[in-house]
Formats: sequence, C-alpha cells, structure tokens
Amino acid sequence: MTSPSAKTGAQIVVESLERQGVKYVFGIPGAKIDKVFDTLASSSIQTIVCRHEQNAAFIAGGIGRMTGKAGVAIATSGPGVSNLTTGLLTANSEGDPLVALGGAAPTSQGIKQVHQTFQGVAAFRPLTKFSAEATSPQSIGEVLANAFVAAESDRPGAAFVSLPKDVMEGAADCEALTGSATPAFGPGSRESIEETARLINGSQQPVMLLGLLASKPGNAEAVRTFVRKTGIPVVGTFQAAGTVSADLFYNFAGRIGQLNNTPGDELLAAADVIITVGYDPVEYDPSIWNGFRKAKLIHIDSNRADIDNFYLPAIEVLGDVAASLFALLDLVHPIVVAPGVKQFFATLSAKRALRIEQANQHTGNPIHPLRIVAELQKWLTEDVTVCVDMGSFHLWIAHFLFSFRARQILISNGQQTLGVALPWGIASCLVRPHEKTLSISGDGGFLFSSMELETAVRLKLNLVHMIWIDGTYDMVGVQELAKYQRTSGVDFGPVDVVKYAEAFGAKGLFINSPDEIGCQLRKAFEMPGPVLIGINVDYRDNHKLFEKVHKHLLI
Repeated sequence: MTSPSAKTGAQIVVESLERQGVKYVFGIPGAKIDKVFDTLASSSIQTIVCRHEQNAAFIAGGIGRMTGKAGVAIATSGPGVSNLTTGLLTANSEGDPLVALGGAAPTSQGIKQVHQTFQGVAAFRPLTKFSAEATSPQSIGEVLANAFVAAESDRPGAAFVSLPKDVMEGAADCEALTGSATPAFGPGSRESIEETARLINGSQQPVMLLGLLASKPGNAEAVRTFVRKTGIPVVGTFQAAGTVSADLFYNFAGRIGQLNNTPGDELLAAADVIITVGYDPVEYDPSIWNGFRKAKLIHIDSNRADIDNFYLPAIEVLGDVAASLFALLDLVHPIVVAPGVKQFFATLSAKRALRIEQANQHTGNPIHPLRIVAELQKWLTEDVTVCVDMGSFHLWIAHFLFSFRARQILISNGQQTLGVALPWGIASCLVRPHEKTLSISGDGGFLFSSMELETAVRLKLNLVHMIWIDGTYDMVGVQELAKYQRTSGVDFGPVDVVKYAEAFGAKGLFINSPDEIGCQLRKAFEMPGPVLIGINVDYRDNHKLFEKVHKHLLI
C-alpha cells in the first residue's frame, strides 16, 4: 500500500509521458495495467481506446513519423502485449519513433507460469532499439526516459517498457525524468566532407539516392539546396517520398523499391558515384540496385553503414545529415551532366507526359490503376496527407503518384505490413487536423485494421479511406503466376463497403466509373466524419510492375 502523500509507480509513468510532451496514448486496458489507465484519466493526456493493440501501435508509429516525437501505445499483459509485436516490428523497420508500454505480472511472479505471463522484454529485444522492465520503484523514471531517448535518436525506432503490476500500484521512490535536450550534432568530419567533395567533383555520372531520413523536413530542405546548386540527378526510395520539391522534378528519376525495373534503377546502374542520404538497406536491398558494384558509394547519415557485400561505402559522412550537406555546399561544383543523362531525362519527361495521356484513355470499369493514380494526382495539394497500405496498388502509387512535400505520402516498405493505412490515417487526422487525410488500402489489407473505423467514428475524424477492390491478394498472386504459372491461397470473398461503413456509423460511397473519381472524392471530403470509398480496380497490367523494363538508355 502507498501512503496518502506518496506517488505510485503509475503516477511516475504518467508524469514522465507528460514531460515528454505526449498528447495521446493509444491502447486497450486490462487488470495488469489498469493503474496506469486510471492515472491517465486525471492527466493532460488523451487516452484513445483502440479495437486492437496492433493498430494502437500503428497509430503511435504514424504519430512518430509525422512529428518526430515518439507516439505511445499501451497494452495489458500477455496477449495484449504480444499483439503489439507487428506494430513494433514495423515502426522499428520504418524508422518511426514509438514507445510501447506493457502491463506485466507482479515481480514476484515474473518467471512463473501464471495468468497472462509473457516475457515481453526478451521477446521484443530483437524487434526494438530498447526493451526493458521497470523492475523496482527506483527505476521507473530512468527506464521511461531512456526508452524515449532510444526511440527518437539517430535513426528512430521502437522502444518497449514492461510495467509490472506491483511496481505500478506501489510507492515510487523516484522522480519522472526526461533525457537532456536533443543534442545538436554537427556535420561529419572535415576529412570525410573534403573527400566526399573530391569524389563528387571528379565523377562523371554521380547520382544521389535518398532514403527515409532524407525526408525529415530539415534534411529535405538541405537536400533541395544541395541539388539546386549541384544539379545532381536524384532517385529516392518509397519512404523518401516528397523530399524532392516541384522545381527539381526535372532532375528526379523517380522512386525505387522492391525490383530494379524503374528509370531510377537505370540511372543508378550507370552511376560512377552514388551518394546515399539517410538511406537504410531495409528500404531497398542494395544487392538489387547495386548489383554491378561499379559505383563508389558515399554514405551520409547519423549512423554507421551496415556493411554488406553490395553496400561498402568508400566514405562515411557521419553527423547531422542537414549539417553535412550544407558543409559540402562550398566545396562541390555544379555537375556537368553527361549527354546520356540529359537524353535519359528528356526521354523520361516524354514518357511521363505520355503516361498522363494513356491514363485518360482508361474509361472502363473495373478501373485501371493508372487512371486512379492520375485522378489522385489532381487531389494531392499541399493540404492533403496520403497514407498507403500494402498491396499491388501501393506499387502503382509509389511509382506514379508524385509528392513535393516531405512526409506527405506515408508508405511502408521495411516490412511491407498489411493494415497500416487506416491507423496511419487516424494519426494524420490527429496530428494534422486542419488538413485532408486520405488513406488507401486494398480489400485484403483493409480488413486487417478495419475495426478501427469505429475509433475514427468515435473521435469524429474527417478521414477518407479508399479501398481498391479486386477480391484477391493480387500482389502475391501475380508473383505466384510468374513463378509457378498458377496462384494459390490468394482469393477471398467480397465485402460491401457501403454497408460496412454504415454499420460503424460512417458514410460509404462507391465509384462506378473513372469520371466519378473526382466528384466522389470531393463529396467524401465535404462530409463530416469518416467516409469509406470503394472502387473496383482492373489489375490486368500488374505483371508489368514485376517485369524487367530497362531500355538501356545509359548502359
């Protein structure tokens, strides 16, 4: 029992969250964690009850990606904590800061097989940057502070803190702590900066490859300044979407990921120097884009490179990414673009114009993905955030929907996790309440997290969620066809999107022709509260997404 004046462990936890500036906690209560929930009820933090712990972690991860500050998920012991697994794995792979709190059996029963026992710290250690238990009344503040530091520093990721029931209910012999203010790291060493400039100035066909951390707003601005001065050609991973601004689009070869069959891959294959910025191999395997291993690699990041047979940097510039790029500005010269590269971009520009014409020619129902993407492009203004799930549709969007604002399009490519779009959409509505949010999934991924539609309705969020419908796990099916000449395990039954939405108290719309896309989107965004939009999609050309399409313009 605690004395009337003593603070409980749960109070230290909540005070720690408040000191970190946490505004929302997402999760589901239970007996082993209810003291924390009870304390949250009297705090400045809004507790948002979710319908599944996995989705709570997805929402928290989305908060982290858009704000740079760790989102917080909370679950009770046993299956509640284990349900966080996919959300933690996804956030850690994607570089999204997330702190998860999990209830646990009392410390005296920690190694016993009792009700809802689960060794969460050990289970999550391989999946997170930090995993620890507040094992004593003295350690609560320390563990929470270190969890946030780990989640938010360097390449961000997931942290897990186990909170035993007795430690939360008992008197806490400690204070709530916060880590020191985020240190302002400087640029990489002078030696690495000078050597990088020497390599770039001496190159014939340099290319800049942007990764997830290049899309942090401060880093994105540094990238743009660097590209404006040098004129260096640029490609980006799916997660780097929006880093390149509209005025530099002429110099952008597009996004790369999954398979080396895009113009960006072709540009990389011809490069003699490749400068990676904020890139992590989980975004796109270097054995795919650097198979020839003929280019010298320059790694600009706050973290050391993961050495790989196909990723062995000649130089590592380690420090603040933006500061390193700005330090390079005075040392690098404008690039003399090779004739072959000039022709490459001229051809690419013509292909992009032709693609728009081709999109308008798709007038049937089911609707071709190119037409859907072309219509979405018209809607992608500065005040729209797009959250993309996983499936064949995500490749069409990743390759052909262009954004010029950092972290305007959220895409999963580290784990390619099904079900992230709707939870990320909820996060977007909370973080960017004065903007429009459009989340997109296939009819397969939708049901992985569709129960959170009730959460969106309860919160009265103005969220529009579009579902591309074809009745299969098509992204799997098209690859199975290529390998085995048949599909297996990819077909499922239909869901009436409109009735499903209405059952949750949301609105439902359906698009029956390409000409309806724009007007139905307008109608959906004008409606208060969550809206589901169904659209039948024609995936007959999906095999082209997986074919080798290099025309060898450069090599």
